[in-house]
Amino acid sequence: QVQLVESGGGLVQPGGSLRLSCAASGSIVSINAMGWYRQAPGKQRELVARITIGGSTNYADSVKGRFTISRDNAKNTVYLEMNSLKPEDTAVYYCNADIRSSYFSTTLNYWGQGTQVVVSS
Repeated sequence: QVQLVESGGGLVQPGGSLRLSCAASGSIVSINAMGWYRQAPGKQRELVARITIGGSTNYADSVKGRFTISRDNAKNTVYLEMNSLKPEDTAVYYCNADIRSSYFSTTLNYWGQGTQVVVSS
């Protein structure tokens, strides 16, 4: 079974930094786009950043210039470097990836279990 496991969340003061990681495991043939979404209490889940297998990226306007997404294809891992954090960045952050595994003949979309980020003084 394919799994996405996030790590790196926690409590940080405004202006601080955090680095999230998400590792994909299982019988993986290939991973296409990978990304990070977040969901704050009472709000819908929203895209934070996404990166293609070729390294092209796109970001939510609210995080441009502060967050950086990257990936290590050899490790099947995607990262989110978050700088200049604001209280409004508080949310559960979810990893997402389009993965082709040996279990299925087509690419499927997978979600991680989420990691909590709290920005507060």
